[in-house]
Amino acid sequence: MNANEFVQNFKKEKDYCLELYTSGEPATAVSELIKQMGLSDHQQEKMNAVIDGILNDVFYSILLGLDGCGTIGDIQHTYKIHDENGSIISECGDLEAEAWEPFNE
Repeated sequence: MNANEFVQNFKKEKDYCLELYTSGEPATAVSELIKQMGLSDHQQEKMNAVIDGILNDVFYSILLGLDGCGTIGDIQHTYKIHDENGSIISECGDLEAEAWEPFNE
């Protein structure tokens, strides 16, 4: 796995979370709370956009934090990410470069 594949897997996970929270199938704690709000179709569209934006920001921030380009909590460090065989997936700056487009465009 390389940095691009690593980022694409984060994007897939983000998209899965968005679908899970907004579709209600299967029911999750988040989707149940949203359902209880009784939103109109227009309001639901806006809520979906808000959740999408939040998830994009969170996943992107985590990737930048792992890359050393942002903080995780109050700490900013550069991390090396290895696969289970010890091969390096990401060097400093690789994740930031790969994450911009899928999480910001």
